[in-house]
Amino acid sequence: MSDENRYPPVEPQRVALSACCPRCGRGRLFKGLSELKPACEVCGLDYTTVDPGDGAPIFVILIADFVVVGLALYTEITYSPGLWVHFFIFGPLAILLSLWLLRTIKALLIALQYRNHARPGTIDRS
Repeated sequence: MSDENRYPPVEPQRVALSACCPRCGRGRLFKGLSELKPACEVCGLDYTTVDPGDGAPIFVILIADFVVVGLALYTEITYSPGLWVHFFIFGPLAILLSLWLLRTIKALLIALQYRNHARPGTIDRS
């Protein structure tokens, strides 16, 4: 019985938001904040071949900086608060948004790799 018959397809968006296994949708993908587990505890999918690479941090930098700097500029132009407001609001916002995005985007990239059967060192010539 193949994986497609045994496990219904899990949408990549669901994997990204819940950090669940891309095959079964029930097991946890990470141990801790963003460290991958060696395998799914429910279906046994091996995560050692999964490699999200540097894609997740690049996307996090671009998205989080756009949001935080945009909000900080809007706040500065509209309200002209003191510098301490920027430190206490946008500093923690940048850190929390970056941590959440890192985990979410990393899970999304892993789900897309699983869905598209990406393997290291192979090129699809079809």
